[in-house]
Amino acid sequence: MRRLLRVPERKAATNDDAQRLFGTSILISALRCVLSYVVFPVLTPVLGTAAGVGPAIGIPIAVLALVFDVRGTRRFWLANHRWRWPITFVYVAVMALVTVLLVGDIAHFA
Repeated sequence: MRRLLRVPERKAATNDDAQRLFGTSILISALRCVLSYVVFPVLTPVLGTAAGVGPAIGIPIAVLALVFDVRGTRRFWLANHRWRWPITFVYVAVMALVTVLLVGDIAHFA
């Protein structure tokens, strides 16, 4: 895993940095899901706004969420955090969900 994330063997980050980045990346991924499943399908038709705006906003948010998820995973490994393996699995699950949403948004445009 260290080689995949290009993490050196020495400790280069603190546990607090890793936990703060974890919170940020999960928040961005959660924002992506709330927008995809609540705001765009429910509220935009009610408010009479364009229904096709979801994918145009969802794609950049999904890409940003994936970037933060990878950075967060890497930060846990840099800190040699004791929860790095369980957190890595959480990140992988979140990245899988966001990737499915991203592919759906891209397919919407195709």
